[in-house]
Amino acid sequence: MKNILLFDWGDTLMVDFPDQKGKMCNWDSVEAVEGAMETLKALYPSNLIYVATGAADSTPEDIKAAFERVDLNRFISGYFCQDNLGLPKGTSNFYQAIIDRLGVKPDRVTMIGDNCTKDILSALEAGLNAIWFNPGGKNSDTDQRVEQVGHLKELRFLFTETGQP
Repeated sequence: MKNILLFDWGDTLMVDFPDQKGKMCNWDSVEAVEGAMETLKALYPSNLIYVATGAADSTPEDIKAAFERVDLNRFISGYFCQDNLGLPKGTSNFYQAIIDRLGVKPDRVTMIGDNCTKDILSALEAGLNAIWFNPGGKNSDTDQRVEQVGHLKELRFLFTETGQP
């Protein structure tokens, strides 16, 4: 049985340029985060990969269009956002809605993202596994020990055909 990996979008798989406005699929320039292509390519054969984003103004089709621009869409099985879940990201309910849609137990799913609160702590509260993508080595706002990686490529060593992180 394949692992299910949820990735955050902005600043986890694609660079979120602060000077750009509107939907990322319409930006003049888009860019994958360093190591995203190699990591997703390595993880794809033995994992189901989804995007779980807090982007409130984008539909799943908009998100897919942005991923197509950097050729990462071929590794993504689906996109979860406020538009198709009806819930904002950052609560355990957001992740529970994803689990319900996927029809799996929470412990089969791992969330990977750059925001400790919205991506990691709320996923853990919902019973998911979580890995904080923390390239800057920031301190967490919690006393809870959170698994971290400093580079996306590290994820390749955490997931195997049969293993969870």
